[in-house]
Amino acid sequence: MKPSDILIIIPTRGRPHSVAPLVKAWRKTGAEAELLLALDEDDPALQAYLDAVADLPDVPLPQVGQVMVQIEPRRRLVGTLNEAATLFAPDYAAVGFMGDDHRPRTEGWDRRFAECLSGGAGLVYGNDMLVGERFPTAVVMTSDIIQTLGYMAPPAFVHLCVDLVWRDWGQGMGRITYLPDVVIEHVHPAAGKGKMDVSYTESNSRAMVAADSAAYYDYRDNGGLAADLVKLKELL
Repeated sequence: MKPSDILIIIPTRGRPHSVAPLVKAWRKTGAEAELLLALDEDDPALQAYLDAVADLPDVPLPQVGQVMVQIEPRRRLVGTLNEAATLFAPDYAAVGFMGDDHRPRTEGWDRRFAECLSGGAGLVYGNDMLVGERFPTAVVMTSDIIQTLGYMAPPAFVHLCVDLVWRDWGQGMGRITYLPDVVIEHVHPAAGKGKMDVSYTESNSRAMVAADSAAYYDYRDNGGLAADLVKLKELL
């Protein structure tokens, strides 16, 4: 697997100001993985996103991954991620997720991820400098996982707790790798590295925490996880 065989999907809403620093960090590491900004067609900031992408400086280095844009009806984070992941999985060896508040910091991070996934089905993640090894707030997985399950995250979820599912998949398969020296920094308000905004307030509300927590425990304890692991272990 080559780094350019990896697609990273970034669902984002209301934060066009995140585009330039994200892409700057991306390009500073020399990443060859491709980046897809998944936008909502009803986002009031949609034109600002398109302007921000258009204003990105040209990079003459052919090995630097391209920045692509997908505009779809709003499906919230999990729905948007699943829509893009299932569409593009056949075209890439691996598909990943990062938030618009993740910043790759380690040169060649995508090459390291590609090396870890070259041995077959599995998942890999780096050090987000917030939760570390506990669970992957950003993740890359082989595309056969997505194609086998028909989703990148269980569709009963809206925004939260899917990183726990990715951990459970990887541990259940015995095929998850944590790279502590590969930094994919999570510049989140919980780390004191970002400011609360409408999107953070919405996605971390009590109602959202309760709903997605309940979805996780139901998935984990009532057969959903077990059924998915049966399918995933057939890939090994």
